[in-house]
Amino acid sequence: MSAIDPQAASRRAASGRVLIIAGSDSGGGAGLQADIKAVTMLGGFAATAVTAITVQNTLGVHGVHPLPVELIREQARAVLNDIGTDVIKTGMLGSVEVVEAVADILDGAAVPAVVDPVMVAKGGANLLAEAAIEAVRTRMVPRAALLTPNAPEAEALTGIVVTDLDGQRRAGEALLEMGAGAVLMKGGHVPGDRVLDLLLTADGDTVLEGERVETRHTHGTGCTLASACAAGLAQGQTMEAAVANGWAYVAEAIRRAPGLGQGHGPLDHGWPVRDR
Repeated sequence: MSAIDPQAASRRAASGRVLIIAGSDSGGGAGLQADIKAVTMLGGFAATAVTAITVQNTLGVHGVHPLPVELIREQARAVLNDIGTDVIKTGMLGSVEVVEAVADILDGAAVPAVVDPVMVAKGGANLLAEAAIEAVRTRMVPRAALLTPNAPEAEALTGIVVTDLDGQRRAGEALLEMGAGAVLMKGGHVPGDRVLDLLLTADGDTVLEGERVETRHTHGTGCTLASACAAGLAQGQTMEAAVANGWAYVAEAIRRAPGLGQGHGPLDHGWPVRDR
């Protein structure tokens, strides 16, 4: 599988529009802030529709303040009616009402969607109501060109226990059967000396394998990876190339994490700039 050089991508003028529908992270490591950084660093243009304001830092989420559903719709409508988008990336949605509204937005936009089924923050705070899991399963999964669950999220959506690569594959296949166009089963929560992420499509599957970095600075990894993939798809890359490119960008961002904060610290989203 060939990957696009993320440094080369960051040197081009912005191309590929990504509308991000997700929550804000005041600590800047995850959520919309991580999404915008990833899309920008990989050469795309990021626009947003904010679903919630969170009060958080590396020590955890200290407050969640959802925005009105109609305000979320209006933000998306304003972007789509003027700037437009090539891909929509979704993150923290929070409630059944927001999931349903965002599903309608996806239908109206008629562009590929990268769906990150965010359920729990790195520090353990719930970011998706229990009642909304079924809505994600029935409304978001079938609308995803690419679904990017970690092991706990995949277990919640499928009921399949994910403790190894075989579990990742079985859960990913179940999500494909639910209607997802492609599934990137993330392996960060799966035990082992090496991290195995598994991309499943109708044409087969691809394993992306890397050394597990022993670090507490992984806050926002899922948001960053999904948005990096969205940037590639928005620029016309194939699914395989967009995922490989995004995966390589995130792996390096983890290795170069700046060590900020006293808890789960952020990645180095801007590492390609420092390599120029």
